[in-house]
Amino acid sequence: MAEAHSIAALSVSLTHDGISVSYDQELLNEILHSFFRAYKKRLAHFKNNFYNGIFPANAYTICIVMIFISLSSAFNYDFSFGVVSLMRYHIFSLFFGSGIFSQSLSLILYSIFIWFVFIQVIRLTLKCFLLYKGWMFENPHVRPPSKTSKLWLAVLHLLSKSGLMLHSFQGALPRLPLPRLDDTLDKHLCTMRPVCSDKEYDELVQLTEEFRNGVGRHLQWYLIIKSFLSINYVGDWWEEFIYLRQRSPIMINSNYYGMDSIIAHPTHNQAARAATLTWAALLFRRMIERQEIKPFSFLSQYKIPFCTAQYERLFNSCRVPCLEKDRFCHWNDAEHVAVYCSGRWFRLAIHNGKGLYEPCELQKGFEAILNEKVSPDPEESHIAALTAGDRDVWAQARRAYFASGINQLSLHAVEKAAFAVILDEHEVFYDSEDPSKLDSWASSLLHGTGCDRWFDKSFNFIVFKNGRFGINAEHSWGDAAVVAHLMEFCAIKTLCEYNYDENGNTRGEVRSIPKYDRLRWHITPELNMAIMRSFQTARALIDDVEMALLVWTKYGKGLIKKLRVSPDGFLQLVLQLAFYRNQKKFALTYEASTTRLFREGRTETVRSCSTHSCDFVHAMLDSNRTHEERLKLLRIACNYHQTMYRDAMCGKGIDRHLFALYIVMRYLKLKSPFLERIFPPTFLLSTSQTPLNQCGDEVKHVKVDRDKFATAGGGFGPVDDNGYGVSYIVVGEDILSFHISSKRSASNTSSIGLRDDIVKSLEEMSLLLQG
Repeated sequence: MAEAHSIAALSVSLTHDGISVSYDQELLNEILHSFFRAYKKRLAHFKNNFYNGIFPANAYTICIVMIFISLSSAFNYDFSFGVVSLMRYHIFSLFFGSGIFSQSLSLILYSIFIWFVFIQVIRLTLKCFLLYKGWMFENPHVRPPSKTSKLWLAVLHLLSKSGLMLHSFQGALPRLPLPRLDDTLDKHLCTMRPVCSDKEYDELVQLTEEFRNGVGRHLQWYLIIKSFLSINYVGDWWEEFIYLRQRSPIMINSNYYGMDSIIAHPTHNQAARAATLTWAALLFRRMIERQEIKPFSFLSQYKIPFCTAQYERLFNSCRVPCLEKDRFCHWNDAEHVAVYCSGRWFRLAIHNGKGLYEPCELQKGFEAILNEKVSPDPEESHIAALTAGDRDVWAQARRAYFASGINQLSLHAVEKAAFAVILDEHEVFYDSEDPSKLDSWASSLLHGTGCDRWFDKSFNFIVFKNGRFGINAEHSWGDAAVVAHLMEFCAIKTLCEYNYDENGNTRGEVRSIPKYDRLRWHITPELNMAIMRSFQTARALIDDVEMALLVWTKYGKGLIKKLRVSPDGFLQLVLQLAFYRNQKKFALTYEASTTRLFREGRTETVRSCSTHSCDFVHAMLDSNRTHEERLKLLRIACNYHQTMYRDAMCGKGIDRHLFALYIVMRYLKLKSPFLERIFPPTFLLSTSQTPLNQCGDEVKHVKVDRDKFATAGGGFGPVDDNGYGVSYIVVGEDILSFHISSKRSASNTSSIGLRDDIVKSLEEMSLLLQG
């Protein structure tokens, strides 16, 4: 490996003839290349940070300020109120005299000061400007936007023309607002009414009032202080307590997956597909480093600024196990990817000293790895199982067996890689007549065999033997929207822009072949015991999870929009109806919303089960209710759901505020019967919608055929042992996809059963659309 070889790049020895210096020219060139590349990246990073720091102004404005101040001084207008004269005659005159040089220096420094103040005033104004959220509550399909919203959007449109970079708005984004305690408690009671009996609800009301008038006020004051002292009052706690402190396996329980196009299949050549995907992902990484991606929302027809902090940890990142609390590490650069093939791990170079390898060159590298004939050691093939088992077992093993030597070098090669590429030995298929094939595909992406994915990496590209692919992503560093953006970019690049030859190989001239090294491991009997312990834990989880996927093609967004209701609200009602059929009861429902309109925002919960959704479900199951009554209740429920969703996006949600109150209570070692009763909340139905159409200017030169790369989206494991996890995606005008997960050990759940109920609900609700 390069770390070991670099030690021998230059050696000095003392002989009878004097001092002898020997060196390896190739390795020295690699070291110099890495040094200069790192220097150039740091310089570019500094320049980008400077431009982002002065946005929405630019570097030319300082020249304008200097010219204005200088001309004013020349015409005897002193806009400095004596400051320039003070610096000239009392400071610089001591060193340079009181001549023209001191005057010029004083004018320059004063101009820089005025320019800096001007920049801060503009940025503060922009931050106040971005606090406006009225546009979100206006439906342009029903009535035109208000004059205030039109003016706000017009100003935003002008800003979007000013050479925006990825992080241009970061310093100007407002902080996540802390909701009023009374508002959160009142909303919480409303969401609990449909899922509680009268007795349970009365008890909850009493506990709520005691909390409202007691310890709740005390805890709220601590949150008020934290909201003033931090960028995001809940962001750091969310990452720490929801992700990094969790000791259970992250495979299935935390990691999630995304799927390839189910329609387009450009090549059956595994090495060629791995090469083009790696190339496309590295182009995306380069765009992030150069900040060429625009910081706009994917949730609106308007260009609304979004927090882009999560993009920074998409590449060159890895979760590192520690006792009690893991940590997430990010490196500034990586010149290789980690590759898993047939039980062995490899390090594959991605940079040739002048630039990235071309797809045809990367294909040769992957082919060389695939053609390696040396069989892995039995223990070696299972080493990644450590990342799939209990976190403390992995943390103890890492400390004991990976702290030095060849294990440390190999581990660092995986952890510090740009990302991991898994060359899977199996084939996966989509067959509209056989849903079990798509179920198997999803299962493989979610967990694999339990030892063939490095679950700690920010993401793993999984490329199957027949050229299909997918992704498995770690969750602590960021949310699915960023990974979905990467997937969409790679799909457009590899399906719409890049063409394979007639044999499915990449095109181009191979000038050099990437180097690769097989990673070696020293596995002692004690380490092997830890590996097998984690593998057994992983296999137990895998055997317990059941996946069922549904690709619905009878109707989609196009027909739903004719009702003038939100497609997301409509699909949430589909799930409520299906869940009630499946469980004969209503339950707390989790739908993930985003708070990335605010700096370092992540997600908020929309509690989709409401009294309005329950009324609609009862009406659908009551044969005596008329079509008009059901349609009216559907619109009421959808509109209410949209209001809740918009409130969550605006920082007026429920669950993150309650979570933060709970954390403060634990820190202060106080007691609260209310918080202890509602935590942890039991969401028997956890849902999420996969975003689409995030790519903008980064693919503007590509003629995009959206139908060509229609994807089935992605999914996640069940959040509750007795509940369901459901992810869905709206593709084009006529395709809906659902990913359903549950545990086989739960006597009350069946993923296949819920899929059948979703089909029935979609069919019944289509009658409302047609009517």
